[in-house]
Amino acid sequence: MSLTPPPLSLYVHVPWCVRKCPYCDFNSHEGRGELPFAAYVDALLADLDQDLPLVWGRTVQTVFFGGGTPSLMPPEFIDRFLQGASARLRFAPGCEITLETNPGTAEHGRFEGYRAAGVNRLSFGIQSFDDGCLQRLGRIHDSREAEAAVTLAREAGFDNFNLDLMYALPGQDLAMAMHDLERAFALEPTHVSHYQLTLEPNTVFAARPPAGIPDEDLGWDIQERCQAMLAGAGYAQYEVSAYARPGRQCAHNLNYWTYGDYLGIGAGAHGKITLGHDESILRRWKHKHPTRYLADAGTPAAIGGDEVVAPGRRPFEFMLNALRLVDGFALGLFEQRTGLPAAVIEPILAEATGRGWLQVEDGHVRLTELGRRFTNDVVALFLEG
Repeated sequence: MSLTPPPLSLYVHVPWCVRKCPYCDFNSHEGRGELPFAAYVDALLADLDQDLPLVWGRTVQTVFFGGGTPSLMPPEFIDRFLQGASARLRFAPGCEITLETNPGTAEHGRFEGYRAAGVNRLSFGIQSFDDGCLQRLGRIHDSREAEAAVTLAREAGFDNFNLDLMYALPGQDLAMAMHDLERAFALEPTHVSHYQLTLEPNTVFAARPPAGIPDEDLGWDIQERCQAMLAGAGYAQYEVSAYARPGRQCAHNLNYWTYGDYLGIGAGAHGKITLGHDESILRRWKHKHPTRYLADAGTPAAIGGDEVVAPGRRPFEFMLNALRLVDGFALGLFEQRTGLPAAVIEPILAEATGRGWLQVEDGHVRLTELGRRFTNDVVALFLEG
């Protein structure tokens, strides 16, 4: 089998936030004083220059500004970066360009600026429309600001945007979770990310869990009821926590979930690149701390590490992503993206099918309803030895 280079995305990490949320395990740092955005754009472009030899001749299908809080960065810096990036890389026609935004950083005029810069999709970190829940989560916005931010974006011409909502929040009951979705539907997003609060290691909430987190049974009730509400409102589930109007799935995340390639630039950013000359898969990550990144970007010192993914690990990595998709994947895609014949996973597929976790029909693999409850166990079957 030969390893076919998959679609290529570009991920850009902006590491600063107004305040670090107690549940957040992403590489984010509280911004103090005036943030060095001009220097950071220079660093991003130097970082990109260093990684360009990995992707010569390839076309970027999607761009995603994540964080942190990318909407802290004024539009003129987003514009300068995108101009510099598109001069170095070929962007596909209609390239999806997403910017994550915190409603607490939305200002009048900013969305017009982002749109003029080339951003064509927004992702709002709403989390809840209940002010009490927002306070317990440490968010800097309230429900009024959330709705106002989405309205400003619509007025600026954005017709493709995601709302992030969390459930099983401290002090939240079923009715409150359902009300969050009703408030979201009123804003007519094209996409909703709806996921359960988890206590991630090395976070404030992990060290000091908040009171009032719903138990497992209530969490399951909320999930089932809210999934039914999303379906009834026309949002089809296509991934574990992602729901979209027809044709409005997030192309960037779909590329992740189908084991696509992505350059990762910015402090703490991770990338995965298929190298055609020796049919290997390289993972590369950058140093996390903004100060060090700014000092070293564009030099080998900014690279936190390089790792070649051994062929024996590729099935696990592929399944870790592809089994998140509700529709599953074709075995042909597995072969293209891993460079391995489907025969190497057939015994594991047979075992998982025998346990009732997977359905394999006409060369297509998907989780069963039972398998969705044991996704981690299914994926673990594909670990070596």
